[in-house]
Amino acid sequence: MENLARLTTHIRTELAKVIIGQQEIIDQLMIVLACGGHALLEGVPGLAKTLTVKTLARICALGFQRVQCTADLMPADVIGTNVFNLAMSAFTLHRGPIFTDLLLVDEINRTTARTQAALLEAMEERQATIDGVRYSLGSNFTVFATQNPVEFEGTYPLPEAQLDRFLLKIKIDYPSAEDESAILKRFEALTDAHLIEQVPLAPIDPALLAAARAEIAQVRVEPALYQYIVSLIRRTRDWPALSLGASPRAAIGLFIVARAIAGMEGRDFLIPDDIKAAAPAVLRHRLMLKPEADLEGLTADTVIAEILSAVEVPK
Repeated sequence: MENLARLTTHIRTELAKVIIGQQEIIDQLMIVLACGGHALLEGVPGLAKTLTVKTLARICALGFQRVQCTADLMPADVIGTNVFNLAMSAFTLHRGPIFTDLLLVDEINRTTARTQAALLEAMEERQATIDGVRYSLGSNFTVFATQNPVEFEGTYPLPEAQLDRFLLKIKIDYPSAEDESAILKRFEALTDAHLIEQVPLAPIDPALLAAARAEIAQVRVEPALYQYIVSLIRRTRDWPALSLGASPRAAIGLFIVARAIAGMEGRDFLIPDDIKAAAPAVLRHRLMLKPEADLEGLTADTVIAEILSAVEVPK
């Protein structure tokens, strides 16, 4: 796990120059990048979601594009379109922001289902189809989509098929009092708040991310842990408080995220605690509560905790 340890240490160190606190969130973002998945970030405005993703792109020497979602955003605004070039008397491709490495889709639930669906093919197959022609996206293509958990007026909730494409749903809460004081002190030293984005950061070796991914793939998994993952996923499908359980894609996500957690802990083998640690972020957006459970104040996270307690842990 040498390369993964180097990657983890480097990103944590460099991000700390810009982002104060939120260590668990940073680790989850690293997991998404190391697993080659996508993430849905949920948090109120002003919690540095955009700044964190942009800084992560700088550290990893990856391309970065941002899309601000609105109700009138069209699919062509995201993936691009063919434009007629008068000088050449031919159509030329105008590539949209989707042709990048890290794509930040800000307030994804503010755009229509048609535009949301434009991301489905890119997220699942890492390609975009424009006028019947498929264009490949890079192996590092990653979508970080944000949404506001408290404002629902003028929004379009993501359908289950779209939510299932996100490897993790990362919930971002307010920083602690100590971290918030440190944020104020850091900005006090700046003449312009935007200068924080110009802090010098050391980029990683471009080959390091690929090497870290290869190490995660080598984490050993005992047969009993395969069954443990399957048991957890299947219990979500008949749990009394849930009307929709997790899909086989969720089982795959739980498997690869648990291996990434094991690798970040410096182990080349999986243990049940890795699966338990991965479960909330992997499953919370894939479960649908029954109306009566919602009225009782249950949340997806509390149900996941109950399922983890109910399923026998392999010895």
